[in-house]
Amino acid sequence: MRISTEGVYRWLYEDATVGGELYKHLRRCHKKRKKQRKYGSLRGLIPNRVSIHERPPEVGLRTRIGDWEGDTVEGRKGSGGMATHVERSSRYLIATRLSDKTAETFTVRSIKAFKAVPRALRHTLTLDNGKENARFKILEDKTGFTVFFADPYSPWQRPTNENTNGLLRQYFPKGSDFRKMTDEALAEAVQKINHRPRKCLGYRTPHQVFNSAKSGALRS
Repeated sequence: MRISTEGVYRWLYEDATVGGELYKHLRRCHKKRKKQRKYGSLRGLIPNRVSIHERPPEVGLRTRIGDWEGDTVEGRKGSGGMATHVERSSRYLIATRLSDKTAETFTVRSIKAFKAVPRALRHTLTLDNGKENARFKILEDKTGFTVFFADPYSPWQRPTNENTNGLLRQYFPKGSDFRKMTDEALAEAVQKINHRPRKCLGYRTPHQVFNSAKSGALRS
């Protein structure tokens, strides 16, 4: 007898609807699936954005190091947040605190965060359509990235970043006051995530995979 992953999830969510607590064993502890909205209107999109559908096909293959996905994680209203960038192949995470959600803050902090990454490992960066990404041209100019944008309301097009944000939420739950979060606390959480073995990496850690590529880039 075989049972699919989808069947297991359906059973867990059905259990939650009748008061069961099996859902608490899920990583994000959701009682039910979030409904995915359709693409919606294209009005209000960032000017001169380049669609994910124009992104090089090799990005989807995850055969090289240097293709990233970016996003923001929000804290309690008015308490700022963090910018998160995850490398698609190695699952390596870079995160930095944001004092607010403005495009200027996101751009400046992201540029600074990528200074530790060799230029050879900055190929593409895929973002969502949040207004904090409006200054992507400056980001491209300062980092060497080519920036692409996912379709509206399509988080599954940035799955690596979405999953990693879920891991960060274990350390900084929704509603957290990010004004009380220190750089040291964020760095510790990022380190734990980057040193966690992953099945998809042959049980190596993102740190091991990315640092191997980084060492090669610095030698070349």
